[in-house]
Amino acid sequence: MQSPDFVALELRDICKTFGPMVANDGVSLVLYRGQIHGLVGENGSGKSTLIKTLCGVHKPDEGLVLCGGQPVHLDHPLTARALGVATVFQEFSLVPDLTVAENIQLGRWPGRPFRVRWGALRETARQVLGDLGIQISPDAHVGELSKAQQQLVEIAKGIAANASIFILDEPTTALGAPEVSHLHALLQRMRANGAAILYISHRIDEVVRLANVVTVMRNGRVVSTAADTPLEVGAIVRRMIGKDIEKHYAKAHAPTGKPLLQVCDISTDYGVSGATLTLHSGEVLGLGGVLGSGRSAIARALFGIDPLTRGELRLRGGALKLRSPADAIAAGIALLPEDRKSEGLFFNFSGAQNITIASLNDYDRGFRLDLKRERAASRDLIEQPQVTPEAQYQLVDRLSGGNQQKILIARWLSARADVLIFDEPTQGIDIGAKEAIYDLINTITRAGKGVILISSDDQELLSISDRVALVRGGRIARVARPAELTKSDLLETTAERIQAA
Repeated sequence: MQSPDFVALELRDICKTFGPMVANDGVSLVLYRGQIHGLVGENGSGKSTLIKTLCGVHKPDEGLVLCGGQPVHLDHPLTARALGVATVFQEFSLVPDLTVAENIQLGRWPGRPFRVRWGALRETARQVLGDLGIQISPDAHVGELSKAQQQLVEIAKGIAANASIFILDEPTTALGAPEVSHLHALLQRMRANGAAILYISHRIDEVVRLANVVTVMRNGRVVSTAADTPLEVGAIVRRMIGKDIEKHYAKAHAPTGKPLLQVCDISTDYGVSGATLTLHSGEVLGLGGVLGSGRSAIARALFGIDPLTRGELRLRGGALKLRSPADAIAAGIALLPEDRKSEGLFFNFSGAQNITIASLNDYDRGFRLDLKRERAASRDLIEQPQVTPEAQYQLVDRLSGGNQQKILIARWLSARADVLIFDEPTQGIDIGAKEAIYDLINTITRAGKGVILISSDDQELLSISDRVALVRGGRIARVARPAELTKSDLLETTAERIQAA
């Protein structure tokens, strides 16, 4: 037990409701200086509401917040910031048109009004990026960075606030293994320097490796306190979902058939450089590699987003020309993008409408849609991947991340796609939703379809894939069975051995 003198922030019996919904029900939690405190729970468990209470976005209906032993009213994010609380949200709060340096010190630019000390601004950003091991220019515009790079800038922004209490919400969802290692090393240094850190992640094994203590939430309540939670993946999962999961990565091996998609020496102007691979029916082909290796660039080329400058594609043995994603969809190729919110979903539509959007021709009645038939079809499609029934009418932005991801999969099942490219399909979703995604992948391959899987979760990639193609420099360096590979193989950055897939 830590001494009360080391308490940085304390929540006592926090309650928060939104109409009839109880988001937090008597939640208590203590953050100590020099400690990393893990907070876990399924989507909808109340974690996000609690985070927003800590950073001043939500005011609790009942309960106390104490900082340094004194009651405080976190009625605004600026109040929380003044008390030394820095929050790194999963949803970015960056300004795309500003530089990295300007974003890192947003709201704290050095100098007098109307006279910014630009040199000091860039130097501070350079130091923070250097401490994080991030090789991004302070002068680069954020809007031109990849999603993974933007995630790193968001983290650097929180670090630069010189706070003593840090809240990190899913900070590694868009990061590869080397970037995760850099971040964890930094957090450990911050812990050694006396920072109090609340670390929220769906990657339970990551939390177990990093955190000193873990609190588990379910249905708005704390079901296992920091003092009572063993630092073991199995024990934490049992407390999260109330039952055991026999196999964390549920893989069913389907019979592998004929070549379904053949990719022959393709290149683009956007990161693909002579990639060759083959996907068979009934197969999950993983694409492994470090951040920036070209995995997502290959996915974009196969979905017709980035035009080919060289090479050819063959689908079911016949030549395939892709001028746009519409051509890919017509051919039976589907993509679940890495960023489902900005590239996959229509937030002004319901979950049901998001499912049928790729197959509207099935409901075409001249100049109008057969809405009754569309609604009936969407009900069946919602039941198949076990999407919440609320998705039939509810706007998709009000659904959990797991349900959003299952809606995207249901969309492509509706469109009768035979080749499904999954780019980070379990990113930012809870353990129960991950199991549902794995079951859907098994269902897809049993039906003779093929899946290309991109995942920064190395264990997931090795467990779910039938074969893994290692991507380096936009090309395939090696293809092997998962049993023939180690995690270190996935981290190699050079392409010394190039072989046909």
